Amino acid sequence: MKIALVHDYFSEFGGAERVLRVLSDMFPDAPIYIAFKVKGSLMDKSFADREIRESFLAPILRVGKLYSPLRFLAPFVWSSFDFSEYDLVIASSSWFITKGFNITRGFKVGKYTKVICYCHTPPRYLYGYETSINVMKYWPVKVYAAIVNHFLRMYDFWSAQKVDQFIANSEEVRARIQKFYRKEAIVIYPPVEVKKIIETTRRTKKDDFFLLVSRLVGGKGIEEAAEAANKIGFKLRVVGEAAGFSKVRDRVRGGNNLELLGRVNDEELYQLYARAKGFLAFARNEDFGMTVVEAQAAGTPVIAYNGGGFRETVVDGSTGLLIDDTSLEGLKRAFGKFERIKWQKEEIQENAKRFSRENFEKKITKLISDVI
Repeated sequence: MKIALVHDYFSEFGGAERVLRVLSDMFPDAPIYIAFKVKGSLMDKSFADREIRESFLAPILRVGKLYSPLRFLAPFVWSSFDFSEYDLVIASSSWFITKGFNITRGFKVGKYTKVICYCHTPPRYLYGYETSINVMKYWPVKVYAAIVNHFLRMYDFWSAQKVDQFIANSEEVRARIQKFYRKEAIVIYPPVEVKKIIETTRRTKKDDFFLLVSRLVGGKGIEEAAEAANKIGFKLRVVGEAAGFSKVRDRVRGGNNLELLGRVNDEELYQLYARAKGFLAFARNEDFGMTVVEAQAAGTPVIAYNGGGFRETVVDGSTGLLIDDTSLEGLKRAFGKFERIKWQKEEIQENAKRFSRENFEKKITKLISDVI
């Protein structure tokens, strides 16, 4: 069976890109089609051993941040590829409307080519969900987006109808797919290296700090966590780099209790998860949230916002706390409750095993056999 993989683009390395990495490991001979790649980026380096095929618009889209205002070019990007030789196309889709490969809308797909879309989320900017950078506060951008996004929503809906099988990364995203595309999806949770994390952190001792892992962008609750660390008085370590035009890093700098670690490799990250007293995740409407599961795999309890995918990954009172109020007063109450609970490492890790890489691979393999 001849398979092609498709992904939005290669820039930052996040949860969606980890899913692509596992899919590529499952199908190492499958070429990966993308809109563009930022040369020298972590993604570019991470997939150096794979055959990458960029669109003809890549030289334009990779300049600066032009891919964001030029997102109306997405239909032209994907219609430039010829998928007619493949039996199966698996699309990893979130931002660039990467779905719906069908000749009726310009895609060159063979008569018997099947299309599976692993949807991390319908594009957040099209459907009113908070994005990492709030550019809508600028009125010229607001006017431009109102015009462009109207047509992109129609295109997104149309292209979604061409997918043979949607996979959602969470029940949260499954509901969005049904709401915005009127399509049913099967939930297959993203692959987390649970086994590897448990094995490499087995003898790690706890330390006296909380951990937050995220790109330093808006909408992730980083500023609330930083304020709480400085005013409540607990040590907070933040792993992650600034992205795009975000000014979050500049706003959270300062204070004796906050340490920005930047990017770390996986082995260092696993140790930080295991050493942390607790893990913080305050993002609103998170699509899934792999870092929350990774922390639990290391036996670390979580304090997470009660919304989005966190409701599926955190067992309230058993593997962490789900909170509705992330104001300073709300966080004071949450941290007080957190300190009073005797957390059980084995129970926390057992919950994480539901999201293992092995489970992901088994379910993907079965789904492909059902679709083909």
